[in-house]
Amino acid sequence: MEKKLRQQEANILKVVLFGPESTGKTTISLQLAEHYNTVWAPEFARKYLQDKWNNERKTCENSDLIPIAIGQMKSENKLAKKADKILICDTDLLETKVYSESYYGGIVDPDLDKYALENKYDLYFLTYIDTDWEADDLRDKPNERKEMFDIFEKALLKYNRPYITLKGDKKTRLKTAIEAIDKLLTDHKNLDSFSDSLTNSE
Repeated sequence: MEKKLRQQEANILKVVLFGPESTGKTTISLQLAEHYNTVWAPEFARKYLQDKWNNERKTCENSDLIPIAIGQMKSENKLAKKADKILICDTDLLETKVYSESYYGGIVDPDLDKYALENKYDLYFLTYIDTDWEADDLRDKPNERKEMFDIFEKALLKYNRPYITLKGDKKTRLKTAIEAIDKLLTDHKNLDSFSDSLTNSE
């Protein structure tokens, strides 16, 4: 199982959309992928849990979290090979860990806990709750949005993850995200150039 949860190495940047439900993560993921002409890794849990609801009329259970985590990493590792300089991830295992702790009394599978912390990303975009709530078959906490946002932010702070909070309308959020990614890409390019110069001088 550990191999299925491990992030494969890839010489690209990875950014994560992170935060409570119905805060625009998928919207900004699509916008960023289009802007940078690259691929994005959708949230595997959405399809998995929608299929479960459609077939069984059941919502997420603790036993679903490892299959969801495995599916997420399989998708991310596959798409990382197709990405052009940057991969946009519409969630990560840390988000799954946060949901596990919040919904199931603090219980987290040891393997999920391990790789939620070991897998690394260059930047997190924490999506704020200033978007309209959009109900669907899976969302269930319309009255606890601020509490959930605080839980997600505390996780980023606790585990020292670099993040920027996205607020405002879609245009404002996209502008903020693009500015941050452009800086990352420039820094990454400069680092590669520096590494190449060191290699060539040896």
